[in-house]
Amino acid sequence: MAAKKIRSLSLSKVLFFPLSLLLSLPVVKAHCPLCTAGAAVAAGGAVYLGVNPVVVSLFVGAFAVSTGWWASTWIKKRYVPFQKTIIVVLSFLLTVLPILPVISGQPYPLYLSLVGEYGSWLHRIYLINTSLLGSIFGGLIVSSTPWLSRKISSLRAGGKVFPFQGVILTLFLLIVAGTLMQVIL
Repeated sequence: MAAKKIRSLSLSKVLFFPLSLLLSLPVVKAHCPLCTAGAAVAAGGAVYLGVNPVVVSLFVGAFAVSTGWWASTWIKKRYVPFQKTIIVVLSFLLTVLPILPVISGQPYPLYLSLVGEYGSWLHRIYLINTSLLGSIFGGLIVSSTPWLSRKISSLRAGGKVFPFQGVILTLFLLIVAGTLMQVIL
């Protein structure tokens, strides 16, 4: 008896039910630990394949800041001063700091010899974490691209020069910076 009921179900009914469940799920809008772990795995894979860790950190920093800008638009009401900036900085810190051990390359020694004896603040060797510096640079590129896109648009009397100008400009600047870092460093 049960076998007859199973056979009577058509293929469209069998496919419709799981598809309707999938489409009825709410859209997830969160910067979750899973996203950070996914970025860490991608970054670790890129480092394993031979990409300079500074280049990987450039893109991880850009991802973190762009996610922060995106998430900051969800909250329409302003609860605290500098709310968008706080969200962007928290997104950066909560993404980059956990991933930093995976993508950290060799620290860069910076010898500073300005004033005083060796060991004073202005006369010592500082070790610079180039991965942290690269991720900050990636975040700065993403943050400055909207201004640059508006500047380019204003030169053309308010119109965009080409479709998806902001996205293409951001990717272009990140690829140029990443290529230069890969070659120079």
